[in-house]
Amino acid sequence: MTVRIIPATLRDLSYIAANLRPEDRAEIDCQFDDWSPALLALTALQGFAYVAALNGNPEAGFGAAEQRRGLWIAWSWGTRRMRRCVPGITEFFHAVLGPDVAARGAFRVEARALAANELALRWLARLGATQRCRLPGYGRNGEDFLLYDWTRSSDFGTSDFGESWNHVPFSKAAGAEAAATDTDHCRQGRAGARSRTQG
Repeated sequence: MTVRIIPATLRDLSYIAANLRPEDRAEIDCQFDDWSPALLALTALQGFAYVAALNGNPEAGFGAAEQRRGLWIAWSWGTRRMRRCVPGITEFFHAVLGPDVAARGAFRVEARALAANELALRWLARLGATQRCRLPGYGRNGEDFLLYDWTRSSDFGTSDFGESWNHVPFSKAAGAEAAATDTDHCRQGRAGARSRTQG
């Protein structure tokens, strides 16, 4: 099993969006009045956008986009095979995506997850995001969401993502997600954005 993180393309993100796992489809359905796989893919191409390919097949999209100077939004979604990509995405998040976003002047990176999406909530916590608050009625049908974030610490001058942002070590994050999401005993998981090659 080979996981590669590659720059996202409209084609790959459209394929993933057309084959979303149920948890991600539910989360996306309640955030948009109308959406299509192509529209979701096109929207995701803003900012940094990557795909996790498992044995050459795109299985997860993830990334981060700047909303205004200093404020970024992180996102991820994938197919049923996404769980197998989580360790590679987690490593890429700490080694590449986090430092790239920090280098672009981010003070805050936010992520929102459907309150009922246990897999997403556990992974965000393991990635070192801080749960800030519940967002009652945030979904278009009144679904509750949770807001998570990563913020710059007082040690703003360091260039190392691990030293300048709140997070937990990669090994703990990857192992915990794999254990937390192994409900089907296939070690498939949750993710999302743009990337460099990893093999």
